[in-house]
Amino acid sequence: MGGTPNVFRDPFVASPLTVREYRASDADAWEGFVERCADATFFHRVGWREILEEEFRHKTYYLIAERGKSLAGVLPLAQVKSRLFGHSLVSLPFGVYGGPAADDEETAIALSNAAEALGRDLGVDHVELRNRTPLRADWAQSDLYVTFRKTLLADVEANLLAVPRKQRAMIRKGAKNGLTAQIDAGVNRFFALYADNMHRHGTPPFSRGYFERLLAIFGDACEIQTVVDARGTPVSGVMSFYFRDEVLPYYAGDTNEARDLAANDYKYWELMRRACERGVRIFDYGRSKRTTGSFSFKKNWGFEPAPLAYEYRLLAKSALPQNNPLNPKYQAMIAVWRKLPRGVVNALGPHIVRGLG
Repeated sequence: MGGTPNVFRDPFVASPLTVREYRASDADAWEGFVERCADATFFHRVGWREILEEEFRHKTYYLIAERGKSLAGVLPLAQVKSRLFGHSLVSLPFGVYGGPAADDEETAIALSNAAEALGRDLGVDHVELRNRTPLRADWAQSDLYVTFRKTLLADVEANLLAVPRKQRAMIRKGAKNGLTAQIDAGVNRFFALYADNMHRHGTPPFSRGYFERLLAIFGDACEIQTVVDARGTPVSGVMSFYFRDEVLPYYAGDTNEARDLAANDYKYWELMRRACERGVRIFDYGRSKRTTGSFSFKKNWGFEPAPLAYEYRLLAKSALPQNNPLNPKYQAMIAVWRKLPRGVVNALGPHIVRGLG
């Protein structure tokens, strides 16, 4: 880990707990721990390490906590260096969740202490933990994001009836418009929809190769669903992640026609229906920023927002980072980006978005 020692020892932990750097031989043990740890999420899976290093060229620092020879916790971290967006150590870039996944709070605190020590050694502006629940009351907090999670009922029809009436009408409208949902083996149709959506919103897109890498690394745990209209034209799509008994629709895209066709409403219902049939218990609608259209859309489905506990150890700066579209200083950039040709934004976007994390 650069100039850091290979073993961190937390002086406040009385039990024999050590934190060390991940080794290639740890891959199976890491995955096994993530599978069983209640705190772990899809973003704790070890496959993200390869994606972050090879697709985004971010240096990763995956930490393992051990009690004797037993694995007690993990913390995936990546260093993000950008002239535009700053220098940080994050768990986990491009993920909505992260932070320590541990057997107990003592281990989680030790991992966060190790992250802070590493951040100081690297000279980052801040260390960021994207926790689902609070861990460090002594770190700076952000309440910008919420998540929407709901337990699915065992019966498909019962889940449909649980959707609020107005939203249920939109699902039925999509079906009456002749929409159908298909599972794609490749990314081509999805990427076209995703890139179109990102361009309209003035946001730099990821590369096609990133989505191909997600499919290659995570296999059946990564799924693409495309909604087509009555003529077979793709109008909306979503890439979802499956983890244990949960499904998380994560990347999405659509055409201008999707709204009138109720394609997005139909898309998420079809994902929910398929998840129910395959025995999935939790539908995770992911994170949204408060007071946004995405926030309102998810509430319309009867999902209640729960605050996310994003925590920051500020090291070189005293203010929380504001690298999101709600920051007024980015509004002019967004307006210009919308006017650029599609080929230009698809080429330049991946070079910009890698610094956002």
